[in-house]
Amino acid sequence: MTGENKALRAGELELINSYARRAMSEDEVYAFSVVLCDNETDRDFERFSDSALKKLEKLFVGVTGVLDHDTKSNNQTARIFSCRAEEVEGKKTSDGRQYIRLCARAYMPKTENNKDFIMQLDSGIKKEVSVGCSIAKRICSVCGCENGSCNHIRGRSYDGEVCYKILDEPTDAYEWSFVAVPAQKAAGVIKSYKKGEKSMDIEKRLFSGEAEAFTVDEMNIIAEKFRILQEKAADGETYRRRLEADINKLAAFALPQLKRDVLDFITGKMNAVQLENLRKALSEGRENSTPLKPQLGAAVKNVRTDNNAFKNI
Repeated sequence: MTGENKALRAGELELINSYARRAMSEDEVYAFSVVLCDNETDRDFERFSDSALKKLEKLFVGVTGVLDHDTKSNNQTARIFSCRAEEVEGKKTSDGRQYIRLCARAYMPKTENNKDFIMQLDSGIKKEVSVGCSIAKRICSVCGCENGSCNHIRGRSYDGEVCYKILDEPTDAYEWSFVAVPAQKAAGVIKSYKKGEKSMDIEKRLFSGEAEAFTVDEMNIIAEKFRILQEKAADGETYRRRLEADINKLAAFALPQLKRDVLDFITGKMNAVQLENLRKALSEGRENSTPLKPQLGAAVKNVRTDNNAFKNI
């Protein structure tokens, strides 16, 4: 069957099974990532506020996906099981704000009826999506008035500023649809995370103790970072041991009265930069020290004697 499920992991299967009547196996479900909307101004001269996207990440969990905003039951295609508003590193909106997108994880069962649809997803034919939600506030970008209480019209320019409506305070999210031409240009099925493109909040989520599952792509990013950190840590440990060995040799000459265990205690509290500075100071101290005068015995060895006294006359 098409649609090999490379992106599904155990944590996600548990989330999916919270919506299923029976426990589904990994082989029975197909999961994919989809950008529902973002904070960029769309073709209708509207954009979601950052706070609206944050609220929508909760409202869209569990919401079904349909075709062309037709909410008939036979048009249901998939269901969202996790959703998150995320900043995309290094990307800005057209007016210079931090770009934020609402990225969801959705699933559908692997059946003979869905076989062709999964192929269309994998091949990029079924891609673009649009959302259906209720918004309490529509704020004019020109004057800040709410819900049409001003005379500014979307798409028109006022003193060089194009008017658009800021969609704020969502109250409900009731569907998302596969469409041919979405209002938001970037809304659609994605490959989770492209190489080099990462969610900025992965590390924040990792250290926050949140229980929400990471996608396989996110776990791969974390694993790669961990591998690099392990290599750097091993290199750093090797360098540290060399520094400590050099310090021990130099201290034996410069500070012979200092006991080894005391020196080990001191160096054990230092970081690499401090150890490097200590090694440099001990090395310079050795170079600048006054050479010891040779002992008498050594000098006597260099005295030449007249061997004539031992010759036979």
